[in-house]
Amino acid sequence: MFHLNFSPMRRDDVLALSVAVDVLTINGDALDLTILPEGAILPRAAVDCDWLASDIERRDGVIHLTLILPIGLDAPETARFPTPCRITAAGPVALPGIPSEEGAA
Repeated sequence: MFHLNFSPMRRDDVLALSVAVDVLTINGDALDLTILPEGAILPRAAVDCDWLASDIERRDGVIHLTLILPIGLDAPETARFPTPCRITAAGPVALPGIPSEEGAA
């Protein structure tokens, strides 16, 4: 299970996410967090991922992290001020304010 926060950033590229248990796939690159134990923090600097905007932490069985959310000049308010997402099922992740065909893996 994941708790994703988003940090909006003016960018023209696309972010596509999907989840399978403790694996977060970001634009086709899998970030396997199965070995992250309860209470542990994985520093952002230790992860080779340009989309990561925070450390990664497992609290109460939930993996918490913040990702950069690319937004355009005309981004809707839901993308400019995104609410956190709690991901409990495997599959593509819908991004706040981003049409599903653009933001799903």
